[in-house]
Amino acid sequence: MRSVTTHPERHSVQRIGWLRAAVLGANDGVVSTGSLIVGVAASDSGSAGVLLAGTAALVAGAMSMAAGEYVSVSSQSDSEHANLAKEQRELAEQPGFEHEELAQIYISRGLNPALAGEVASQLMAKDALSAHARDELGMSDLSSARPLQAALTSAATFSAGAAAPLLIAALSPERLLIWLVSATSLLCLAVLGALGAIAGDASPARSVVRVTFWGALAMAVTAGIGSLIGTSV
Repeated sequence: MRSVTTHPERHSVQRIGWLRAAVLGANDGVVSTGSLIVGVAASDSGSAGVLLAGTAALVAGAMSMAAGEYVSVSSQSDSEHANLAKEQRELAEQPGFEHEELAQIYISRGLNPALAGEVASQLMAKDALSAHARDELGMSDLSSARPLQAALTSAATFSAGAAAPLLIAALSPERLLIWLVSATSLLCLAVLGALGAIAGDASPARSVVRVTFWGALAMAVTAGIGSLIGTSV
């Protein structure tokens, strides 16, 4: 029989935490900054106004993403710690009940009662809190909240995504700015959608269609509003 060590496996769940923040940050950077640039350009604000709006969108968006992710993931982290503390108290006060609770979980997964009880005993003898955190609360090191990592990842990837349409806006002639920024933004979204899907073991085609559709819709709506405002002013 071959040893399991000769058959290494890698699963996307190991990347899910930072992958979610990275893809969300980059997509938001492209869509929000690209849409804003297109909208401002459609209002005939001039190149200086477009670049100012795009730069402000990059800075404000990066800070907003970082703050939002930090607060959100910190709340998740607080909840995790509170649940672990509660579980620790229950283990100290009612170890027999907690053992039976863990055994019932294993029974529900297909083990017979005797084996389930033995498994629960051995796991609790080694690390009771980890066993209950994993099998009762559904918590693990792979999915644990990391607020600072999520905040920094979101800020960095938002800035990277926003930089693409902003750079094109700075280099494009004014008469082609809307079309070049729109095309670049949609291309970036398609690439991000494909990379995110591949990294997450999902379908690239579905992801590409989804992100480009919503990106195109956002830019079309913003351009329409910018044109209306520019005409009325």
